[in-house]
Amino acid sequence: MKGLNDMLQLGNLLLYEVCEPVSQSELPLVKEWVADLDNVMKEIRAKYNFGRAIAAPQLGIMKRLIYMHIDKPVVFINPEFSELSEDMFELWDDCMSFPNLLVKVKRHKSLTIKYLDENWQPQEWKMSDDLSELLQHEYDHLEGILCTMRAIDNKSFKWRE
Repeated sequence: MKGLNDMLQLGNLLLYEVCEPVSQSELPLVKEWVADLDNVMKEIRAKYNFGRAIAAPQLGIMKRLIYMHIDKPVVFINPEFSELSEDMFELWDDCMSFPNLLVKVKRHKSLTIKYLDENWQPQEWKMSDDLSELLQHEYDHLEGILCTMRAIDNKSFKWRE
């Protein structure tokens, strides 16, 4: 099982690669990947006191897979966004791949995410505010984009206190 030491850190070239879609034949592997993602997220929470979702490429799994656990676990396979709001908001974003750095970014206030669940069933979820921001951050990982690349300006960085 993967642990905190397996988390790719800022500067690792894999974090800048676009991920491949999960194929239906890989569905048996998704359960293992999610177990690894869940374990690492729990370790991050214990050490740094944050972490609501994690993207597969952060563990070197170069697949379009996001795992979120707030009230209950949710698996997003091959997610796609639609209906991104024109309304944006600014926030200090954090990332498990550089847990002590905060980056000020702009995100869409709301969106709709379409994805396959762990049973390969199509799902759709309209999100707003903190969930919208969270999924945009994780989706960016699937595209090889880090929040450092979305910084509002060159003064949009600070250390976590």
